Amino acid sequence: MHMVLDGVEWKSAIARHQNKPDEAFIRKTLSIYQQHGYTYLRDGGDRWGVGYAARRLSDEYAITYRTPGAPLCQKGCYGSFIGQTYENLNEYKNLVLQAKRQGADFIKIMISGLMDFNRYGVLTQEGLPRAQIHGLIHIAHQEGFAVMAHCNGGDAALYAAEAGVDSIEHGAYLHKEALDAMKEQNVIWVPTLSTIGNLRGKGRFQEDAVQAILQDALKNVSYFREIGGKVACGTDAGAWAVPHGSQTERPLLYQAGLTDDAINGANELIRQRF
Repeated sequence: MHMVLDGVEWKSAIARHQNKPDEAFIRKTLSIYQQHGYTYLRDGGDRWGVGYAARRLSDEYAITYRTPGAPLCQKGCYGSFIGQTYENLNEYKNLVLQAKRQGADFIKIMISGLMDFNRYGVLTQEGLPRAQIHGLIHIAHQEGFAVMAHCNGGDAALYAAEAGVDSIEHGAYLHKEALDAMKEQNVIWVPTLSTIGNLRGKGRFQEDAVQAILQDALKNVSYFREIGGKVACGTDAGAWAVPHGSQTERPLLYQAGLTDDAINGANELIRQRF
């Protein structure tokens, strides 16, 4: 989930926090999760300290809160609207060390673009090169961090799995080689199907493209389940049409054949790693 976002409009949501984290909004959001029975939240990060503020307040709501601080992304690539950018691995390492000093719970890296929800099979930006992805994960692991990767596309996921990434978020258009490598390396996949499924019927994107993207994701989740891969339940709440406290993810995972026992087991692994 993204505490900094609100599921409606990202620019105005971020503006709410740009002077300082909006404590009233954070408390309202934590209360929503508490009312739904959540006891653990893993934030996707932001560069304004909203995640850190939420973590400071979370004990009051009986919630364990984990944040990477700011997501880290290659300059000129997807993620700069919310994270910190680097131009090379030396700059990236300095950002990892800064996150360590600030008390980040893990490192989040951005290694691909988003789905183009109007065109099935198309990403807004292809993934980073294999050597760079390996380097990003290796540096973070050397500093004792688990690594969450925003990742779409089969090759980027394959390279991340090869490097031992701890979790892959989203994971659109994964091919069999990537899925097999993720299972072999015990990567936890958080497919955030709500970010696709919740778009249906909204009129914002081409309906046939949204449906095709969802069916492709469900097919891949089903295959990953069949080969023994770990699939955890995360909504990416704060993304457009995914409000905080959304209850849409488990029903979508059920469609792919997941059971509560399997989902809960993967969620527990997330708690242990992050």
